[in-house]
Amino acid sequence: MYRPGRVASATRSLSPFAVGFIVVVGVVILAVTIGLLVYFLGFERKPYIYQSDLHIRNVEYTSQLESPTSQQYRSLSKTIENLMNETFKASNLRSQFIRAYVARFRRDNEDVIANVLLKFQFKGTTSGASMKSRIEQILRQLQNNAGALTISLLPTEVKPVDPGVVQDILIKRCGTRPELITLSFERIISGTQASAGDWPWQASLRVNNAHHCGAILISDTWLVTAGHCFRIVRDPRRLSVTFGYSLRSPEIRANVKNIIIHPNYTPASHENDIALVELTNRITFNKNVHKICLPEANLIIPPGTRVYVTGWGSQISGGNSAYLLRQGGIQIISNAECNAPESYNGLITSGMICAGTPGGGTDACQGDSGGPLMLADSRQIWSAVGIVSWGDECGLPNKPGVYTYLPVYRNWIKQETGI
Repeated sequence: MYRPGRVASATRSLSPFAVGFIVVVGVVILAVTIGLLVYFLGFERKPYIYQSDLHIRNVEYTSQLESPTSQQYRSLSKTIENLMNETFKASNLRSQFIRAYVARFRRDNEDVIANVLLKFQFKGTTSGASMKSRIEQILRQLQNNAGALTISLLPTEVKPVDPGVVQDILIKRCGTRPELITLSFERIISGTQASAGDWPWQASLRVNNAHHCGAILISDTWLVTAGHCFRIVRDPRRLSVTFGYSLRSPEIRANVKNIIIHPNYTPASHENDIALVELTNRITFNKNVHKICLPEANLIIPPGTRVYVTGWGSQISGGNSAYLLRQGGIQIISNAECNAPESYNGLITSGMICAGTPGGGTDACQGDSGGPLMLADSRQIWSAVGIVSWGDECGLPNKPGVYTYLPVYRNWIKQETGI
């Protein structure tokens, strides 16, 4: 027979000591919470970006200032950025200033207007109006200490810019990766698997919706790839293009309108292994999908220069393709070395360039054809300098990857596309 046990009293009085202890603990927790809120709201340093236009009065505007890869663009941008970095690092905003970046140039009669972005880190309680005034004051000092440049501020005052607007500004420019869009160089290229947005110009050229070759986005309607990718299939109706680092879940899909293969492409010798792909509709750029820069026609890359190659190709000769984009750092090898008897024995022509690693290893492979060989300049603007073309198997010693050398074809690309 069930017998209920004795039930203890439901209420017991607490001792004065226990009550005091609970009160003290509650006060401490409240104080810590308030302290953290004060810190994060009032003392945490947050990024802010300001925009300003500088009138460069003693530099004549030329068409070179329309191309981020031209020597004049790089030189003038670097001069202005160094000048602004030095000026702000010597000012009373030195501890808040991060960096300056020239976003673009435009014409003002015969002079040059430089649109400059300035990144700072301020405490959360800092007055925006106060900071804007201090920035303008330092920029006015810059007018008198501009060295060889004659600079004046335009009537359009310094203004804060939303990070989303900065992103929109920079993704319209060619060759920008995530670290540049945030105006930070904190990201490091490492490992072999890329992340979303790391190489936003990489595309997958598909035949009957299956990955066939890589391709490189050079405008919102044009891509460049390898000519040998069309040896079997040339019908645009059977081709499509996807963008995004994952083949299984691409960010954008597009149809192909037209294919232009170099008229002198020779499959037997791999010479002029280049083709252009025109899309049916324009691509809307976003942070994960936008164009890379094309190199100048006179670009010469010294042997030993660090470059990068990306693609979904197999990791070993004859292996399966990857579905997530992979990346590899390699170095330029001179054509003379690549033409040595133990290497390619004279098969490398002026329209090709070799890149690999000493002793073999990292290399492009099957499925990477048509993808980019890329180079970053000192401002971290990326250019496509080569197209994955051919090679003897993958990653063998003395058998580096051979790439179509894009500077040689720069004028042909402009002739066919207007880019």
